[in-house]
Amino acid sequence: MASEGKKLFNIIILGVSFMFIFTAFQSCGNIAQTVITNLNSTDFHGSGYTSMSIIYGVLSASNLISPSLVAIVGPQFSMVISGVFYSLYIAVFIQPATWAFYTASVLIGIAAAVLWTAQGNCLTENSDENTIGRNSGIFWALLQFSLIFGNMYIYFAWQGKTHISESDRRTVFIALTVISLVGTVLFFLIRKQEDTKAPGDDDSTNEILGESSSARNTMMRAVAAFKKSITLSFTKEMLLLSVTTAYTGLVLTFFSGVYGTCIGAVNKFGSEEKSLIGLSGIFIGVGEILGGGIFGLLSKRNRSGRNPVVMLGILVHFIAFYLIFFNMPNDAPIAPMEGTDQVAYMIPSKEVAMLCSFLLGLGDSCFNTQLLSILGFLYSEDSAPAFAIFKFVQSICAAVAYFYSNYFLLQWQLLIMVLVGFFGTITFFTVEWGAAAALATRGSDYSSI
Repeated sequence: MASEGKKLFNIIILGVSFMFIFTAFQSCGNIAQTVITNLNSTDFHGSGYTSMSIIYGVLSASNLISPSLVAIVGPQFSMVISGVFYSLYIAVFIQPATWAFYTASVLIGIAAAVLWTAQGNCLTENSDENTIGRNSGIFWALLQFSLIFGNMYIYFAWQGKTHISESDRRTVFIALTVISLVGTVLFFLIRKQEDTKAPGDDDSTNEILGESSSARNTMMRAVAAFKKSITLSFTKEMLLLSVTTAYTGLVLTFFSGVYGTCIGAVNKFGSEEKSLIGLSGIFIGVGEILGGGIFGLLSKRNRSGRNPVVMLGILVHFIAFYLIFFNMPNDAPIAPMEGTDQVAYMIPSKEVAMLCSFLLGLGDSCFNTQLLSILGFLYSEDSAPAFAIFKFVQSICAAVAYFYSNYFLLQWQLLIMVLVGFFGTITFFTVEWGAAAALATRGSDYSSI
């Protein structure tokens, strides 16, 4: 029981640490382009969209080496180092320099791959087949609270401001850097599992003799995992699910960076346009938490499989896209520092904008909870390579979306998501029907998945 209590403690600390780090990082992502737009009249000439494109591009490539790095350094220290790089990226905005901004973007891309690989390792080490569902739910809920806390701070800090001054920017990013560092320090509280080896003189001898063998085994496992990832990448199910995963990457870019920028650029919102960025993030977080709770933690009560949840997710997103198309000016994603005075097909409504934020979060949670579920079901024996492929595809598509967000008007960005989302839903249904058929031939209950 003491060991079980220690594992639960580790899961809670893991979730709280991620909550602090991503409270800072996601808030930074939501306001980065808005802040940079205010900076581009100075010597700074960076782009928040380009930065996020670099981050996700490097992250996707780094997924190929991150398991080896975590195996060498260990999950706890890997997360600490990664947390430091997250904090450095946020700190760049305190006194921005273009070279530092893009250098930090590359470094945090590597750090993100290592962080999420180490998180999966830590979650697995502190769970068994009876507690993995509960522990995943606890971690998910704590992580999603980061969307609420960080954006609540932005909302109150920028309330009534139409221009972000140097003092405002420094105050916000110093606070976010400190919050990220708090989360990083909390990783030290994760308790290591007790070593079952009895201490003695022979231990040091065996350790010395086994060092080269251990290093060789680590390399062999890393190579085997890499080969397995390549093999899984070309299976029918993984190729079909990659379309769905690609859609989650495009949506991730839209709600975490583009949509907040659109809201902040609409002059019709008056003095609230900047603080509404934070309020939008809060509503996204509420949607994520509600969806994660209903479809993640309560999934065992769902007797209809995953398809109805994914269908709900795509319908919710299509409604959100339709309302955004009518509510937001077409040039909002690429508007200059002065914002845009254009009007779409209705006078911009703050209430509709916040409703869309909630729907974006709710729909995203529908897709992600069901993707994680079906990957864990189909690849229970090869979960690490399967989830590495998932993160690789999602990150690549998020990087591509951040890149074209610099140039595409809102209508084209929405159209791309509608098309990929439509086909991604069909491919998910195809894989799910195959999984249900496989269960039926084994005589298992469909609701057990």
